[in-house]
Amino acid sequence: MEAGAAGLLLAALMVVVGWPAAAASLDTSPVPFQAGYMPLFGGDNLVRSPGGRSVRLKLDRRTGSGFVSKSAYHHGYFSASIKLPDDHTAGVVVAFLSNADVYPRNHDEVDFELLGNRRGHEWRVQTNVYGNGSTSRGREERYLLPFDPTLRPHAYAVAWTPTAVVFYVDGAPIREVVRAPAMGGDFPSKPMSVYATIWDGSAWATEGGRYKVDYAHAPFAADFSRLVLAGCPPAGGGARCAVAVMTAEFAVMTPAKRAAMRRFRRRHLLYTVCHDRYRYNGTVFPECDDAERDDFHKWGESKRVSPGRRGYRRQQQPRADKAAAGGRPSTWPTIGTLRAD
Repeated sequence: MEAGAAGLLLAALMVVVGWPAAAASLDTSPVPFQAGYMPLFGGDNLVRSPGGRSVRLKLDRRTGSGFVSKSAYHHGYFSASIKLPDDHTAGVVVAFLSNADVYPRNHDEVDFELLGNRRGHEWRVQTNVYGNGSTSRGREERYLLPFDPTLRPHAYAVAWTPTAVVFYVDGAPIREVVRAPAMGGDFPSKPMSVYATIWDGSAWATEGGRYKVDYAHAPFAADFSRLVLAGCPPAGGGARCAVAVMTAEFAVMTPAKRAAMRRFRRRHLLYTVCHDRYRYNGTVFPECDDAERDDFHKWGESKRVSPGRRGYRRQQQPRADKAAAGGRPSTWPTIGTLRAD
């Protein structure tokens, strides 16, 4: 849905509920774990803090672990501050996501996946947007981070409205997926629960599965705190809650926020589905920004940003061997389909 159509929808919703109701706001204060979440799997690999404000998820040889929201939501703002494990974390996946897993064949999904790496190499962040089981047209992007996520917690948030999905890191937008009519059912629109998990992604997470989880370094522990569940209930919220979501600060992309997002993407975006003509030759992603096309190789990998050791480095030109061969490099990121653990 384009900006004009989104504005018409918002205006119609305001007429339905009345302006005073439309002015209501959502509470984005953190909630105690017990108030909003419950354990999903992992037994004693899920450890709550004494005050119930934070949770540690661990992965060892026996199992990973995870928790899930007690309620499902139909749009909203969901956030967690996460501190990631240090040292050798290749193959480790820490995920924070919304998933409509009650629809196994046509589920929706919006998520962050934080992907571990070898000792001395940086974590990477992947965002995914799936609608109606559209994993064959997965809308993945992968980024480096401008900080070391193992030193202290950083906030990862998703704003999901009827017209757009916006991903945030530490309050700065890094990706916006605006609903377009041509997306059809590919835009997530079903009620979803919120999950947090840590698990073994050896098959794909680090350089396409080249580096596996080494359990000599286990347990791997990720700390979750400042858990925010500001969403609309699947029933009973209706148009009033939808208006509150669409008019909230987190959902409104101002020119300043879009400029900050473009700066982040120029400096830290490693891979985008938008310009991957190898995996998706002929597939049109109507929500993509063609203005970025010249910054990417035809396999979707950035010409500007490449992974390094504990930081990114700029590539002024594509490597000569890639340009001469005109083909897919050996380091092209293999993107795995998210597992709904």
